[in-house]
Amino acid sequence: MCRVGTRICPRSRRGWRGCSLARSRSRRSVCGCGRCLPTWARRTVGECRSTSGCPARHASFQHLPNAASWNADALRDWVRGYVLAGLAHGDGALVLDDTQAIKKGRMSVGVAPQHCGATGQTENCQCMVMLTYARTLGHAFIDRELYLPECWTTDRARCAAPGVPAARGLVTKPHLGIAMLTRALTDAALTFGWVVADSGYGRDPKLRACCHRKTLTYVFAVPVDLPLVDVRTTASRPDVVLAATRDADWERRSCGSGAKGQRYWDFAAHAVSVKGQRPAPGFAHTLLIRRALTPKVTKAHPEGILEVEYFLVHTRTGTPIPQMIAAAGLRWNIEDDNRVGKDLLGLDQYRSVGGPRGTGTSRRACWPTPSSRSLGPTWEKNRIPYRGRPATDPGAADRLLSGRHPRPARRHRAGPHQPRHCRRHRPRPVAPDPPDPRHDQPLPPPRRPTPTPPTRVDP
Repeated sequence: MCRVGTRICPRSRRGWRGCSLARSRSRRSVCGCGRCLPTWARRTVGECRSTSGCPARHASFQHLPNAASWNADALRDWVRGYVLAGLAHGDGALVLDDTQAIKKGRMSVGVAPQHCGATGQTENCQCMVMLTYARTLGHAFIDRELYLPECWTTDRARCAAPGVPAARGLVTKPHLGIAMLTRALTDAALTFGWVVADSGYGRDPKLRACCHRKTLTYVFAVPVDLPLVDVRTTASRPDVVLAATRDADWERRSCGSGAKGQRYWDFAAHAVSVKGQRPAPGFAHTLLIRRALTPKVTKAHPEGILEVEYFLVHTRTGTPIPQMIAAAGLRWNIEDDNRVGKDLLGLDQYRSVGGPRGTGTSRRACWPTPSSRSLGPTWEKNRIPYRGRPATDPGAADRLLSGRHPRPARRHRAGPHQPRHCRRHRPRPVAPDPPDPRHDQPLPPPRRPTPTPPTRVDP
């Protein structure tokens, strides 16, 4: 991450101006920001200057995503190339999902009362559609788009204040996902086998039609009311297919490994067709039903109920069902990317209201992505409590990205201007405990000893 500026922009003056970071202030800020991101579990961007050793001020870090002159699309393309250089494989998957950032006020671009997945209720938040490249060996973000709700797109004066383009209209989240998929498919280094998304995207017919036109295999979670046609050309729904599933049709399989080992579920597969939407030539639709092993107790079901989820699979004829199950298990990787980006890299903690062309929010979403590929497997090990000391030294980011082993830390040598027992290393006195403000309480009465009967001795 700390080499983003030198990677996406040459050091010549012409190269800096033609690409992204044309000013030295922006280059210093991005190097300092990237150096400290993997070393501290922070909540704001500006706090990294105290641990990175970078001379940039707090205003420089806030200036970087908001008003600095650099190209966010160039950084996005470099991030995608960096991720694909280490993870691209035929068994990879492109995972679509959205994440929310809770905000206060109404000045941030796209902020509005809308559903927040973190709290499960309506919050004043921003919504960003993210695209992740996932494999069993690793996963990282490769693209992002900011969602603008209708209350923003219909108010042109509100959009013009932060610099949102006048041509930007209402674009739904699945349509933003189509734009990101189309952009990713233009990369010659992209190799993948599946497109995975949750029910918010799987229910959109235009997203499915786009995958059919491009002959893409996908595993989309779908709602219970998706119109289907069974093998007898009878109208059906996923819950109707579930009711007709026999006990012998279920098979216990693992969809991947998690934090507690293999994730086992009960699966059943049925050949179906989507009403009014035929699959691509040589492809077929399959309804994959996943059922939990243990019942979940809720208020509506105090006796417990087995959770069920439905997946619509579009794949070539003859594809084994275990491959469909493994692809469905890759969807949870984007949840890990969102968690790492928010908890460790501060994806949702920024003060960005617009910037040039209204790209401040989408710019801030770029910064955690270069570190997520190398940092993902090790972030739990390096995580420390908030406002604690850095888990590693300021050069940890360079060694994580370059693969070099860490050097031993140098011992501090006392000098004429820095005595060994300076104020910095002097132990701080511990304040005594404050006196108890309560009045003295009387002691409890002593317990009288129970008299023991005399021992009788036989003569």
